Amino acid sequence: MKAEILSVGTELLLGDILNTNAQYISRELANFGINVYYQTVVGDNPERLKNAYNFALNRADIVITTGGLGPTKDDLTKEIAAEYFNKKLVLDNKSLQEIITFFKKINREISENNKKQAYFPEGSIIIENNNGTAPGCIIEENNKIAILLPGPPKEMIPMLNETVIPYLKKFHEGTLVSKVLRITGIGESSVDNLIGHIIDNQTNPTVAPYAKDNEVILRLTAKTNNEEEAYRIIEPVERQIRNKLGDINVYGVENQTIEGVVAKLLIENKLTISTAESCTGGLLAGQLINYPGISSAFLEGAVTYSNKAKINRLKVKEDTLIKFGAVSSECAAEMAEGIAKESGTNIGVSTTGIAGPDGGTDEKPVGLVYVGIYINGIVKTKKLNLVGNRQKIRDRAVAYTLDWIRRELIKYLKEGNN
Repeated sequence: MKAEILSVGTELLLGDILNTNAQYISRELANFGINVYYQTVVGDNPERLKNAYNFALNRADIVITTGGLGPTKDDLTKEIAAEYFNKKLVLDNKSLQEIITFFKKINREISENNKKQAYFPEGSIIIENNNGTAPGCIIEENNKIAILLPGPPKEMIPMLNETVIPYLKKFHEGTLVSKVLRITGIGESSVDNLIGHIIDNQTNPTVAPYAKDNEVILRLTAKTNNEEEAYRIIEPVERQIRNKLGDINVYGVENQTIEGVVAKLLIENKLTISTAESCTGGLLAGQLINYPGISSAFLEGAVTYSNKAKINRLKVKEDTLIKFGAVSSECAAEMAEGIAKESGTNIGVSTTGIAGPDGGTDEKPVGLVYVGIYINGIVKTKKLNLVGNRQKIRDRAVAYTLDWIRRELIKYLKEGNN
C-alpha cells in the first residue's frame, strides 16, 4: 500500500514550527511495509486544502493528515474532508462528553467553538484523544482511506501508536521485521559503491540506506510468517553487507550510539578515560556522559582553551606551543598524555583546532583539527580537515574522535592488552 502524509498549517509553511510529525509517521509506516512516496504541507486555506486532498488521494491508498482539527474557523481539515468525500458532518455525543470532561479537569467551561471538534464526517471511525480536545477520525471510501490526526505531537503520537497503527496492520498479511545497521567512518557514496549491487537486487529482505549526521544507516526489512524466520532471512544479507563494508565500519545496530559503544568497551574492559578539549569545549565529555554508568570509566574532563591552561593543567611544554602552535599534532599528543597522567587514567583523549569562522590561515585553515589519544603509554594523533560552520565543525570533530577512540580500543584489545 502507498501512503501520503498531508501536514496542514500555515505555521509550518512559514517555518514557525518544525514538521516532526511527518518524520515520525513515515518511520512508523516504514516499519511495517507501507511506502510513503509524498509528503505535502498546505496552509489553512479551503481551496488549496481540497486540492491537496485531491492530489494525495489520486496517487495514494492512504492519506494521513496532521493539524487543522482545532476549534477555530481556520481549522478546516475535517470540514474539507467531509466535502471531498461528499459526507455530512454529524455530532458524536461520546466525543462531545469527553471534550466536556477534559475541560472540567482543567477547571474551564467548554466554549461553543470547542463543540465543533466533536463533529465528524458521517460513518467515520473515531480516534480518541486522551491528551487534548481534538479527536481524530478514519474515513473509508471507494478503497481509499483518510486518517485525520491533530497537529501537536504529544496528541498525535499516542493516537497513531494506539489506534492507527493497529488499524493499518490488518491490511498486511504476515510479519514485517526490520534490523538497523549503523555505519561510520565511510560516507554514503562509499557505502553505495560497496553494496549498490545488494541494494539493486533486493527482494526479501529489502535494504534501505539513508544518511544522518556523521553516519549512514541501513534498514534491512524482511516479510515472513513469523519473527524468527524474518531474522533468519536477514542474517545472510547482513553478513554479506558487513563483509563488503568491513565489520569495523558497522559500529552498532538498532538504537545504539557511538558514545554508547565506546562507553561499553571501556566499562566491560575496566579501562578508564579522561579528556582534554580545546576547540570542542567539553562536547566530547558531554557525549560520553550521555551513557548511564559511565562514571566507572570516565574520570575527568578538562576544557583547556588557552595556552596557559594547556601548560598549567596538562603540562604541555611551552616550547611545543612556540615551535608548533596550539593547533598541531605535537600539542594534541602532549595534551592527551598530560590529561591521562594528571587524571591517572588508562586513556587520555585531546582535541585542538580552529572552529572558525575567524582565525584560519593558509597553513592552518578553519576546520583543521588535531586529535590525540594516549592508551597506556602509546600516543597517536590524527589530523582532520572539516567543513561547516563553527558548531558543525565542533560536532563533527567529536563524532570523528569518538569513532577513532572506538577503533583504537578495538585494536588495542585485539592485541591482547585487556
